[in-house]
Amino acid sequence: MAMNLGQQIGTLSGKQIPTEFASGEQPSSATASPSAVWKSPAGNLRSNSPQENASPPMLTPPLTPNSAGEWSYLINLPMLRPDLSVACQAFATSSPLEMTVEEVAGTAEWTDGGRKDEKKGVSVFVMMPLDSVTNGNTVNRKKAMNASLHALKSAGVEGIMIDVWWGLVEREAPGAYNWGGYTELLDMAKKHGLKVQAVMSFHQCGSNVGDSCTIPLPKWVREEMEKDSDLAYTDQWGRRNYEYVSLGCDSLLVLKGRSPVQCYADFMRAFKDNFKHLLGDTIVEIQVGMGPAGELRYPSYPEENGIWKFPGIGAFQCYDKYMLSSLKAAAEAAGKPEWGSTGPTDAGHYNSWPEDTPFFKKDGGGWNSQYGEFFLSWYSQTLIEHGERILCSASSVFEATGVKISVKVAGIHWHYGSRSHAAELTAGYYNTRFRDGYLPMAQMVARYGAVFNFTCIEMRDHEQPQDALCAPENLVRQVGLATKEAQVPLAGENALPRYDESAHEQILKASSLNIDGSSNDRQMFSFTYLRMNPSLFQPDNWRRFVAFVKKMNEGKDSRRCWEQVEREAEHFVNVTEPFVQEAALMP
Repeated sequence: MAMNLGQQIGTLSGKQIPTEFASGEQPSSATASPSAVWKSPAGNLRSNSPQENASPPMLTPPLTPNSAGEWSYLINLPMLRPDLSVACQAFATSSPLEMTVEEVAGTAEWTDGGRKDEKKGVSVFVMMPLDSVTNGNTVNRKKAMNASLHALKSAGVEGIMIDVWWGLVEREAPGAYNWGGYTELLDMAKKHGLKVQAVMSFHQCGSNVGDSCTIPLPKWVREEMEKDSDLAYTDQWGRRNYEYVSLGCDSLLVLKGRSPVQCYADFMRAFKDNFKHLLGDTIVEIQVGMGPAGELRYPSYPEENGIWKFPGIGAFQCYDKYMLSSLKAAAEAAGKPEWGSTGPTDAGHYNSWPEDTPFFKKDGGGWNSQYGEFFLSWYSQTLIEHGERILCSASSVFEATGVKISVKVAGIHWHYGSRSHAAELTAGYYNTRFRDGYLPMAQMVARYGAVFNFTCIEMRDHEQPQDALCAPENLVRQVGLATKEAQVPLAGENALPRYDESAHEQILKASSLNIDGSSNDRQMFSFTYLRMNPSLFQPDNWRRFVAFVKKMNEGKDSRRCWEQVEREAEHFVNVTEPFVQEAALMP
């Protein structure tokens, strides 16, 4: 039985869409769980999770000093180098009713989308479903995928973002790469005239907000981690996190004769060799994964098994033997060997709040002490050096291919209004009321001519829990200023699925980068929209999305109001509806 439009779009992300059936037809029984959506908890946000009440194993380091006092201690750490109605208008790609993208756009009188001779605005990319490629290395829900790519292109979208999972491609054995599904998917993108941002995803899928499927690390990597559990990130209570190999062993030959960084470089080199005919033309950007969720950070707030809940401060991840060895060496170099046995032991638990902990409290907290500066400098610098090692490899591999390299940084906006910025500190971002933690990262990215990709662009301060001192708008502003100073391009993503005009307006505002009164010639490099799924193609959402893409493409100097653009979007949706209805009935 041929699937109708609702079924085909519904299958795209495994979510069943209610559909009317003709006489004699039976609905498909195939369903899957939809992507998780992060909802802010109501009422008192303080968590009383079992983990927080459990008694952790006792450690024997000195507690952090309780007073900052007056000091001028210098730390000598190593320096780094200088519509539903329009969603499937492309189902006719293999039928007598076949129409080109240009014909579809012309029919709808929507001619400003797609490639432009002169870029005025911010290009919009759309993230593909996490399971776009199956465990069998084929394109998942191929017919629905093909139709949706056609729809995105006709709406003026520049391209798509695809996760290239290490755990799928090099799953069975070291150096044994299977690009099957990705070859087909990238060819589909090229056919529809869509650009591609390819994400080198060296982390596990299934442990973070919005993860709708599970894709573990390669089998042979997990085998090595089972032999040596210190290859996994570890917290002070001995809990292991297996979603990404600990950066403490970046340069050690712990993965069957290769180091993790060598494995990442070899993977990227194999990708380049296999898809060299698409680089610079279809594949225009390589985003390098550097940690959990592909972000340059520590896995300090793991959702898996309910360990962490928003807006807990998270926990430091430096207790595997390789990280502790690095800490010990740094302490000895600083002339404080007593600080090298462990990280802070008075920094609370995953779901603590800053003022509940001696280390993060605003007055006399250890974060603002001589010891705190030493530890946080080492912790953040180690993360930046990890990012530089991988970025250096990526830049070397993709040199002269015509692609841009980008790095993703998390938007940790909760407790941003506190003095210590505790949630950022545990993630490795040494950003406090008295110190800019994003400028060093931006400067590192700038050294390689890469793009700084930041999340939470859609969020407004007043939408967030006020008692958690969330400030995403101020955070985005700070990052914008840091990237401007470092002269590095800034790209953006939304952190959570949003289809409302309020979120679209906030993205437009943020992407203009009008943050200091002197950025008239600057705007975001690109914006990546999270994520392609059935909700995006619902009539109202799709109309708003088409209008949003139009506004983004017009740029910051556009004087046209939303109402005018949405009227054009409504016309586009209505004009193409007859064609879509015919295409949806095709086998």
